[in-house]
Amino acid sequence: MVNLVKGVLVTCDPAMKQFLLHLDEKQAFGKKFILLNLDDTHLFISVDIVETLQNKFDDLMDRISFPLHERGD
Repeated sequence: MVNLVKGVLVTCDPAMKQFLLHLDEKQAFGKKFILLNLDDTHLFISVDIVETLQNKFDDLMDRISFPLHERGD
C-alpha cells in the first residue's frame, strides 16, 4: 500500500534550516511539521504549516528590522 503526504520542498541556508529543525523538535506549532530532512539546505515540510511559518517569519522580521527615516536637513 502506498501512502501519500502533501508537502512543500523548502530551500534555505543552513542557519534557517537549524531554526526550522528547532521549531519542529519543540513542536512550536502543536505538532511536528518536517516530513523529511533531505540535505544541508533542503527540507520537505507539511503543506498545512506553510502559511503559519510565513506569518511567524514575517513577525520575526518585523521585530528585528528597524525603520529608515530620512534626515530633514
